[in-house]
Amino acid sequence: MNRRLTIGMLLLATTVVYAQQAQKKPFQQQSQSTIVYKNANNSDEVEIQNVTYELAGPGISGRPKDERLVLRKTTRTKQVVDEIGMEAATTVEACPLGVDPKEKPLYTVKVAGVDPVVTNGDLIVISRGLEEVDWWSVYRLGNGLHLFDTYTPVLQFSTTRDTQTLRYVGLEVPPDDASDTRLKAPNVVAVLTYASGERVIREALVTHDDPKSAQALRSYADATRTVAFAGGAIRLAISQNYPSSPKTVTMTVPIARDNLALAQSQLPAGLHITAWKR
Repeated sequence: MNRRLTIGMLLLATTVVYAQQAQKKPFQQQSQSTIVYKNANNSDEVEIQNVTYELAGPGISGRPKDERLVLRKTTRTKQVVDEIGMEAATTVEACPLGVDPKEKPLYTVKVAGVDPVVTNGDLIVISRGLEEVDWWSVYRLGNGLHLFDTYTPVLQFSTTRDTQTLRYVGLEVPPDDASDTRLKAPNVVAVLTYASGERVIREALVTHDDPKSAQALRSYADATRTVAFAGGAIRLAISQNYPSSPKTVTMTVPIARDNLALAQSQLPAGLHITAWKR
């Protein structure tokens, strides 16, 4: 390569880096958290707004290696004391460090939920269980896009020993009014999701030959579900709640070549797991 051309390219690269650094500007922002108490019709009502800031990065999946993001997390809740459930909305706004948060954010996530938590440099996990059922929505930290929903806590593990290759697993138990009509089929039990911090790698649909058994396994009130990783496989267990006997059903799905090895899964008679895509 021509020496003058090489030097010119280096100067151009240095100028671009300098320009990027020069764009960063000092800022200061203050947000107010509030609490309001009311008593109406002999009921105590409490409204709370909490605003917190968090610095995430570097090494955020899908973003420049050294970039850091400033997250502004706002949660508003409205609750009648001694009543089950609450109204809640969480907004997460992300800006690259050095950009005034008053400017248009890189992205905004707004959803009915509480407790936005950053997991590694990959995910934002928001609790959606505002009534009796615990569940979570999972978003990409790099761009705010929705990855998956799960009715068990997000499972994380590394598929390699020498370096961390983080993967995440969730189990979605579809409600009766699921927007995807395929999930309303009477034999559907759940959807197992295997993902990286940047994308969903594989979804798998769990079904049962007997619709009554499928209904019992996907019940929110009558069944408890756990997901674990051991011996290179995902272990899914569903047990019936007291006063019924547990009758625990266990499924094992191996991980091979960074994917769900569905053909090698071990399941009780009547249960099936197949590749599925939204």
